[in-house]
Amino acid sequence: MLLIFCLVGTVVAEKKPNLQPPALSWSSIPLDLAGLVLRLLPAHADRARFASVCLQWRAAARQQLLPRPLPLLALPDGTFYSLPYTKPFRFPGCGFAGYQSACGSWLVFPRDDGCFLVDPFSRETVTLPPLSSVRLRPPNAVAKWSYEHGAKVADPYVTWMHMKDSDKLHISKLVVCSPNLVAALVGIGYTSQILMCQPGALSWSVRAYDRCKRFEDMSFYQGKLYALTKGENLLVVNISDDHCTGDPQVSRIGQVIKGDPWYSIAFTNNAMLCKKLYLVESCGALLMVRRTIVCRIPEPGLYSEAVAGWSAFEVFKADFEHSRWISVSTVGANQVLFLGRRCSRAVSLSQYGVLGDQISFLDDDEENRMEYGYDKENASFGTYDIRSGGFSSVHPEISWKRCDEMRLAAWLFPHD
Repeated sequence: MLLIFCLVGTVVAEKKPNLQPPALSWSSIPLDLAGLVLRLLPAHADRARFASVCLQWRAAARQQLLPRPLPLLALPDGTFYSLPYTKPFRFPGCGFAGYQSACGSWLVFPRDDGCFLVDPFSRETVTLPPLSSVRLRPPNAVAKWSYEHGAKVADPYVTWMHMKDSDKLHISKLVVCSPNLVAALVGIGYTSQILMCQPGALSWSVRAYDRCKRFEDMSFYQGKLYALTKGENLLVVNISDDHCTGDPQVSRIGQVIKGDPWYSIAFTNNAMLCKKLYLVESCGALLMVRRTIVCRIPEPGLYSEAVAGWSAFEVFKADFEHSRWISVSTVGANQVLFLGRRCSRAVSLSQYGVLGDQISFLDDDEENRMEYGYDKENASFGTYDIRSGGFSSVHPEISWKRCDEMRLAAWLFPHD
């Protein structure tokens, strides 16, 4: 009996289940479930942290077709904000301070030996020619001058030849149209010209005798490059290839829409209206956004700088068939416009519970292009609700000092 008991006890002991659960790790979560979690993360910073957990999650982040994240706010001192968070951060390894413009996910760094586009997310770099290397068309172009009342003036109007040697020459807008085409608005103050190049090329191309204009913005829309002037004229830039070098060049600039403009207006009650214009694509349409800034002049009857007050926004859609701007009351029920001098985009954020028909805007004024000043020491960004006409400051704690070194704040739009 004792032997039987021992044998039975041995059998029971062998069949006794293991009560210890297997050790689990984050990598054990199924990839489809990890993808569902990833889709709920609106901030680029959160998605980067997600991908850094383990190799499996990194693979999930690469395989998922994700909605666009919220843009980042870039400041010229190398500080970034990953919305909706209010804590500033810096990318490790590189400061990214001192950029002059931005386009999509690119920061633009002009140097004497070239112009460099740097993507702080992927660390990819693209080289463009320096502004000192510009191929003239025609090659023998020269600046023409005349004298009026003893003063030297451009004749018959300002062209690239009159401003190309200025030490104030800078890129105010850059558009990466395709892997083989980059366009830029380059100029001084209010006046600029359109330059083109191919990434990696040795020089830009410019029509030397074209009249420089007060370009407000430029956008690549449905395979064509469009430019917007201060007079609200929409121009289409026709592009061809140079027969000798194969590099892109402007072949013709034509007017698509003649605007019905108004310029800065001063009233007797010491108020003044100024405006900014933006070009942005939303829901398949090309939009012009007119921002009216209501300014006040502190001292009546004396010359003093106007001070910016509240703003109003109007949105117009390009009607190419009838060559006109059409006023619209919506930019898309799920669309938020992020407007900036350097880069503007429409982003759908409805999947994150963010209402559409809103405009987030920056006070990013160009140096030597300011018609007014500010009475607040710090700058930030605001949001305008198109439906209600109301304003709000989304994150009052996101701010930076208004000074020449910090005026070039910009939106950055990650790829994923």
